[in-house]
Amino acid sequence: MDAATLWQRYQDWLYTHDGLGFYLDISRMRFDDRFVAEMKPKFDKAFAEMAKLEAGAIANPDEGRMVGHYWLRNTDIAPNSQLKAEINDTLEAIHRFAQDIHSGTIKPPNAPKFTDILSIGIGGSALGPEFVAEALASSSPQLNIHFIDNTDPTGIDRTLGKLKDKLHTTLAIVISKSGGTPETRNGMVEVQAAYQAANLPYSPHFIAITGHGSKLEKMAESENWLATFPMHDWVGGRTSELSAVGLVPAALQGIDIDQMLAGAKEMDEATRIPELKQNPAALLALAWYFAGNGKGEKDMVILPYKDSLLLFSRYLQQLVMESLGKEKDLDGNTVYQGIAVYGNKGSTDQHAYVQQLREGVPNFFVTFIEVLKDRDQESPEVEPGVTSGDYLSGLLQGTRQALYDNNRDSITVTIPEVTPRTVGALIALYERAVGLYATLVNINAYHQPGVEAGKKAAASILQLQNQIVQALAESNQPLSLAELAAAANAPEETEAVYKIVRHLAANNRGVVLQGDASQLQQLKVTGE
Repeated sequence: MDAATLWQRYQDWLYTHDGLGFYLDISRMRFDDRFVAEMKPKFDKAFAEMAKLEAGAIANPDEGRMVGHYWLRNTDIAPNSQLKAEINDTLEAIHRFAQDIHSGTIKPPNAPKFTDILSIGIGGSALGPEFVAEALASSSPQLNIHFIDNTDPTGIDRTLGKLKDKLHTTLAIVISKSGGTPETRNGMVEVQAAYQAANLPYSPHFIAITGHGSKLEKMAESENWLATFPMHDWVGGRTSELSAVGLVPAALQGIDIDQMLAGAKEMDEATRIPELKQNPAALLALAWYFAGNGKGEKDMVILPYKDSLLLFSRYLQQLVMESLGKEKDLDGNTVYQGIAVYGNKGSTDQHAYVQQLREGVPNFFVTFIEVLKDRDQESPEVEPGVTSGDYLSGLLQGTRQALYDNNRDSITVTIPEVTPRTVGALIALYERAVGLYATLVNINAYHQPGVEAGKKAAASILQLQNQIVQALAESNQPLSLAELAAAANAPEETEAVYKIVRHLAANNRGVVLQGDASQLQQLKVTGE
């Protein structure tokens, strides 16, 4: 297209929201009017399904659950008064608790105030709080935040090492709906051990965010932890940032959680409109469907041109891929749906993978996240009439043009600045876009059987490890890998047996491997 035609297309497809100062540009996606007309019946259905979801329909039949993250920022649309009261009571409790922590009304046993937060969670219980902390925490927050979001011992040691001299003024938040998520439980046990090693009682430093009646809630109550906040049954991990999961750590850091909720509510209202061109989430879903032919044939590259939004791509990776990555559709057909998401930030990527984006395999579309405001104070000129922010903006516009010129499509999302309100709006925008897209491709965005399958497989490996240790304890001679597998009642699992004993031996866990590591058939295993 020539410049005049592109300018007209830009005007035709630019979405603006005056209240949020928000813009969405999908004009550089090469769909045509015929495609839009063909998609209208699908969108009519998607809008209707979304209305049912918000009204309290069972959206996760696997678990018999409603999906109600929209109610968190507008309790007036909650399907009953009990849910409305629970949401409001939780928000009040979060505000009260944060105020008491900041004032020192609630304090550690041997210090006037808490100074740090240690958030222990995984997946949606970590990615949202991490993203918001990176995006919104000030340079001098009310409390500094640290994360344990994996079961990697070295990573746990590194985080605890940063808190060594401040453990006595650190508030630990354990986030798990069931209380049985292994990675979170492991982090909790490790942190409790660190408190005990420092001769500190851990209960006066711990709070829980968990489901009603969970193992974790019962533990927190029996051990007299500082506080417990609910993880609502009807909020999934990847849509939990605007529940207690994200609001508690944000409020403790001093982030304005009311503005986050207000921004999300305002975006919800915009994305509830059942008209394609007036609904930014629908426009995103349209662009995603077009880019991947409704089958996820192209990856989604997220490029925020702002350092504080660095973790937005990681947050979206879970939201999009866990929601949309499904083997079966709602009719039971095998469809292998999903959209792969990756990204870093601009203009770092000018010097990383933009070369491939422009000239390599055309298996992607880009979403640029543009922030209009450069900084609070006036910027110095790095060249006559040019600031660093001008360069950043120029690099975004130039990359967008260079990609389009070589037949690579892009979306541009523009916000005025990174604030609690705009971050809340971004979260709400993508939550709705995922829900609408899922209906377009006839899948359930709100269950995750693949994740559960991985957890079950991990549990079976740990059970096999116990069987191996027992078999070695009962043997009075070295065993080959095959012999050990048979003794552990797992004759078909020799490879898994080898990997388990190799790990145990590397960590001096009472297992010794004898022989040449390149000759697996000749290796012998003994227990110490």
